[in-house]
Amino acid sequence: MPLSGGVLLDKPPGITSARAVSRVKRLLPSKTKIGHTGTLDPLASGLLVLLLGRATRLSRYVTNLDKSYTATARFGAVSDTLDAEGDITNLDAPLPSEDALSGALPDFKGNLLQVPPMTSALKRGGVRLYDLYRRGVSVEREPRPVTVHSFTLADLDPASQTATFEISCSSGTYVRTLVNDLATSLGSGAYLTALRRTSVGHLSVKDAQAPKNLRPVNNHIIPPHDVVAHLPEVAVSEEAGRDLVCHGGRIARCWVEGSYRVMHGGELLAVYRDDEDGGRAEVVLCTE
Repeated sequence: MPLSGGVLLDKPPGITSARAVSRVKRLLPSKTKIGHTGTLDPLASGLLVLLLGRATRLSRYVTNLDKSYTATARFGAVSDTLDAEGDITNLDAPLPSEDALSGALPDFKGNLLQVPPMTSALKRGGVRLYDLYRRGVSVEREPRPVTVHSFTLADLDPASQTATFEISCSSGTYVRTLVNDLATSLGSGAYLTALRRTSVGHLSVKDAQAPKNLRPVNNHIIPPHDVVAHLPEVAVSEEAGRDLVCHGGRIARCWVEGSYRVMHGGELLAVYRDDEDGGRAEVVLCTE
């Protein structure tokens, strides 16, 4: 049977997300479809949620989940990329005190407007912003709404001029921009020296494996219904499942808000959503 499900990968720093995916792909049977649900910068480490086979159809339900990070920043200096990979300029500015940092953090929680960095993967006219940046081109970027659920100071190290933060935020939040904006508000500057993604929604890096530990990869595949366990579950009979759901047919309205998992016997058959005429299929995973 073709592989289908998710793999929780603990990406090491120093490689791109695409390179990390290619390392896993080499462990899979040929022609197995694989994709990730949100990139991490080369500097960053932590959780990459990979989807295999028919489960790649579930990407939309994972990509936009909230994320959690541990971020370490060097204060008293700035980087043109907002991280340690850029050109660093030292400032005549001390590391803010613990009280100053803690006092400023509430201003950077809640619903915010954030300007994406030029070194982001967003596209302008079909070209990635980081490609424009490498050509020496800078363009105006529209502020984007993001939500920071929590932003706390975890550690302060005056000897290295660094502070470490725990952050929970909406998908699309740029942590390096968030930290830089915090530092600027305190009359200093800062750039990321380390970033680790610790969770994607209900999925945790504690359950993830480094690429070198994935042999055999079959032992580390989580079932599709666990990948989207945050969605409500609706059970159907075997007859309804095989005759209707596996053909993408309409089912009776389930009175569930938003998308929901349609399950039978512990198997995820499909993801549906109610409309005025009943439940309609968004993604079908099962076959007859």
